[in-house]
Formats: sequence, C-alpha cells, structure tokens
Amino acid sequence: MRLLVVSFLVAISAVLAGSVVIKTMVFQTESSNSFVEMLPMKPLNLRAFTLCMRVATELKGEREVILFAYRTRDYDELNVWRELDGRYTTVNTNANTYDTANLHFQPKIYKKGHTIRPGGKVIIGQDPDAYMGNYDAKQSFVGEISDVNLWDTVLPASTIQDIYTGKRVARGNVFDWETTDLKINGEVDVVTREL
Repeated sequence: MRLLVVSFLVAISAVLAGSVVIKTMVFQTESSNSFVEMLPMKPLNLRAFTLCMRVATELKGEREVILFAYRTRDYDELNVWRELDGRYTTVNTNANTYDTANLHFQPKIYKKGHTIRPGGKVIIGQDPDAYMGNYDAKQSFVGEISDVNLWDTVLPASTIQDIYTGKRVARGNVFDWETTDLKINGEVDVVTREL
C-alpha cells in the first residue's frame, strides 16, 4: 500500500531577515496565454511531497484562480487553486478545502495507491485543461507568486513554520526557487528586488 502525503504553505507575505534578493513572477492582467512553465530538477514521480509558495493577489472571490498546475498528457496530476468562495483546494490528492484566514495551511493528505506520475509539465498562473493548452482567462492568476519550492518528502511542521516566517531552510530538491529554470509565456514579468 502506498500513501500520498502532502503539505502546502501559501503565504501572503513574510519579512525576511538580512539582505536577500527576491525573485517574483508578476502576472499583470487576466489572460489566456500568460503563464510560467517551471522546469524541475528531477522527475515528479512523487509518493510524498511538500509544496510551498508565496502568493499575493487582489482578486476577490468572484472567480476561480489557479496557482499551480501539474499535468501529464492524460491527467491533472496536481492543481492548487482558489475557489469562488475564497477557499483553496487541490485536485487529485483527496484534499478538502481550507479556510484562508491566514493563508497558511499544512494538510496531510493520504490516498491509497496514488503516485503523482512523471512526464508532465508544471504551469504557474494557468489551468491547462489539455496538455499544454486550452487555457481559460477567467481562471488565470493575477498578482505575484514567488518562492515556489517542492520537496519529494513531507517536511516537519516546524520547518514549514520556519519557511512561513522567512527563516532560511534547505531549498526544495524538485523545485528550488533560487535555481529553477523558468520558461515565460505571454505577459509575465520576473522581477528581482533586494530586501
């Protein structure tokens, strides 16, 4: 029996100690062709993982908003999005929805026999209803996303809390935000700033 174990962190903002260069993806407007493809350091063949990212948006609950999508040719393997009512949810991991009062959640989700399969594409800011296509502007993300890290293990709650408060921890071994290659499509700006 295999278990899929998941953790998430979505934070509106955090104060980082010291001088740090921050890279941020800025999605200026609603679009059906603006997204970022993230290139993993190793295949997404996951039985357990932790996904962390920082998100800032002024979009209200009038529409769904996609944050992170991983799709193989035939399946949505993992999506993270905000529902119409403002709750965040995932697909294909048996997740429930979560209250986003502080936008910091650490669900541990178990699904018998499920493995997130390799061979797909990770898309930030769009929901691919087909492999690398069929995007809907009304589901696109508008705002800023940064510090996207993915580990192929479940991090301890104390480490996730450290990430949330801006402490330095070991970077993701599937996606390391500081070194991961980004393929920009459409009107997405990647800006850097020093804190």
